Amino acid sequence: MKQKLSLILLLFLAISMRGLSSGNPGPEKKKITVEDIWKLYKFYPAAPEEFNWMKDDQFYSVQEEKEISQYSIITGEKVSTILKTDDLKDPESGDALEVASYSFSPDEKKILIKTDIKPVFRHSTLDICYVYDRASQKLTKIHSGKQIMFPDFSPDGSKLGYVFENNIFSDDLATGTRTQVTLDGMKNQIINGGTDWVNEEEFAFTQAWFFSPDNQKIAYYKFDETLVPEFSWEKYTGLYPKVETFKYPKAGEANAKVRLLIYDLKAGKTIDVKLGNDPEAYIPRIKWTMNPSELSVMEMNRLQNKVDIWLINATTGSGKIAYTESSNTYLTEVTDKSWFFLDNGKQFIWQSEKSGYNQLYLVNLDGSPMTQITKGDWDVTDVCGVDEKSKTIFFMSAEVSPMEKHLYSISYDGKGKKKLSNFEGSHDISMSSAFNYFMDNYSSLNGVPQAGLFDKAGKEVKKLEENTKLKNTLEEYDISAPKFMEIKLENAGILNAWVIRPPDFDENKKYPLLMFVYGGPGSQTVENKFGGFNYYWYQMLAQNGYIVASVDGRGTGARGAEFKKCTYADLGKLEIEDQIAAAKYFGGQKWVDASRIGIWGWSYGGYMT
Repeated sequence: MKQKLSLILLLFLAISMRGLSSGNPGPEKKKITVEDIWKLYKFYPAAPEEFNWMKDDQFYSVQEEKEISQYSIITGEKVSTILKTDDLKDPESGDALEVASYSFSPDEKKILIKTDIKPVFRHSTLDICYVYDRASQKLTKIHSGKQIMFPDFSPDGSKLGYVFENNIFSDDLATGTRTQVTLDGMKNQIINGGTDWVNEEEFAFTQAWFFSPDNQKIAYYKFDETLVPEFSWEKYTGLYPKVETFKYPKAGEANAKVRLLIYDLKAGKTIDVKLGNDPEAYIPRIKWTMNPSELSVMEMNRLQNKVDIWLINATTGSGKIAYTESSNTYLTEVTDKSWFFLDNGKQFIWQSEKSGYNQLYLVNLDGSPMTQITKGDWDVTDVCGVDEKSKTIFFMSAEVSPMEKHLYSISYDGKGKKKLSNFEGSHDISMSSAFNYFMDNYSSLNGVPQAGLFDKAGKEVKKLEENTKLKNTLEEYDISAPKFMEIKLENAGILNAWVIRPPDFDENKKYPLLMFVYGGPGSQTVENKFGGFNYYWYQMLAQNGYIVASVDGRGTGARGAEFKKCTYADLGKLEIEDQIAAAKYFGGQKWVDASRIGIWGWSYGGYMT
């Protein structure tokens, strides 16, 4: 140990003396400007090209400058050109097409191409679409090139379904035959196959129609917004703003009336789905089971503290409740990955906080007791995939720390849990189609985003992005490394926080303090991950003599149900109390000017400034 310390000291002295002997200690570090951040985008990280796993688990595809290319997962080398995108021309006008996005049909024989994508609300878009047949090299324009929503292939790739002007359509790609599933769609009145603003914003749910596994039926939502009050706003898209009017239910106003229906494409018949008798209930998700004649439906009461899982007969529309869960507070957030129905038709994997933490369970549809798969005083934060062949679940959790998210694998029986992500920080995972590989986008608060390709044991196969350019850029600037800390408050317990101090920080001086807050239920601002553009704004403030901090108060996520749900039915009270208490805590530190503390951001009591 003494030899190592001596070597480090000698190296430091050598570097210092070299700087002194030359009379030049090195280039002065730059200061960050607003223009650097939001005009010149100097700190914008690179990311891997649009990446699609291919079904055989040997290849992935990437959209590059003028083509869609196929790469070997094993070698990382390009093996073929799937499509030369600069050769694509509109079949009617002959105009060259600019590919904005692409996706394969399930059998990978066709490619859905989007050439123009316009945002509608937070998640939904209007798209101009084409389908490219790889065998015939034929390009088909969808719905005469008009803007459509939620295009999706049938499981066998023979059809393309979509929504146009609030109605659902299904095009047979071989014959060109078009089936119009609904006829009554109308803006601000009836929505077929899409969701209203409430479901899109609060349940992150947009596409509301789905092909059955045998390609013969379409299950869909119908929202009747007729009685919902309208809201108008000015949308600035050019020199003159455009007034947009949409249905928006404020507190106490009527929600849209929701129905579920199933359309039989062969018989041309529509069946009503019969659920419970609660007209106020939400239906945050539906999903076909592996049985093409059985639809599963998630029905949740208005208080969001009770959920029923229905199994619906797709021929009659009637069904039964297969599972019910309730709570004294709201249930865990609903996502597309909240439930996975297994091929055996007898079980599904379910996320629940009934143990006090969000964990995974195996639920039996015959009513026998469920089995808890994951156990611990930490939250499962996502499910990345379920490999039925090996009976393995791949999931993200906050087991290492509430501030980090890592990938794990575990068997259905709860045995053999293994941590697969090996780098500090937070990870965003995409599993391959057969679960033998995963792509990992990872970062830490003090590091730039990186991406790599890994095998299912966690061994890196290929580096996809290192962000060397951004690293080199940051070396030119006077960056102050953020520090994590814990704040102990009398009523709230221990809260996680990070602090950025000025690069020349002197604990004997006093500095003004800016606190950033976002206090939505289950959210987090204190995470060991890349902070985005706001992070460099905080660095700019620190360079100008400010301390910047953020504190995750009660109601935030990854610390169990009690900590997250204590704000239930009383949003905006505890969250604001914690930020005020944290500000007082900082004000008691000798290096903070207590007369110059600002709190900026959003909590569920309104903006805090």
